[in-house]
Amino acid sequence: MAIDRIVKQVMIRAPRSRVWKAVADAKEFGTWFGVKLDGPFVAGKKVSGVIVGTSADPEVAELQKVHNGKQMDLWVEAVEPEKRLALRWHPHAIQEGVDYSQEPTTLIEFQLEEVPGGVIVTVTETGFENIPLSRRATAFEANSGGWDVMVKVLGKYATETK
Repeated sequence: MAIDRIVKQVMIRAPRSRVWKAVADAKEFGTWFGVKLDGPFVAGKKVSGVIVGTSADPEVAELQKVHNGKQMDLWVEAVEPEKRLALRWHPHAIQEGVDYSQEPTTLIEFQLEEVPGGVIVTVTETGFENIPLSRRATAFEANSGGWDVMVKVLGKYATETK
């Protein structure tokens, strides 16, 4: 298996506009993803935040506690209303005292497709082939497992809140 692409999908039984708001509104994104961000998602801009744990799922919030207080930076590549949000970040950049700023980033894309009964959200993370070999497999594995969980949290959040 190549370690270069993660693809996860979730079917969300909610209107497209609701799902888009959950994905692309930085405050709502932060609520379900578990990060307090310092501004909106605007193409070409950097948004920074601190991991605080999700408010959407107590079990996931408990798992995230180990990362609470860690800094997270997102670079917004594209915002295509109700279709696609593309962000860059340093994957699994959680080790204390390590400067990840000179490493390449991966690209995370949230794509929305309206289907009968709701919206399919496809989350794709690419670019792992550029991550230093010493941490590539660990970052890929951690993020693959993380996206398994987080697409479910997104689905729960988008259907349970207005």
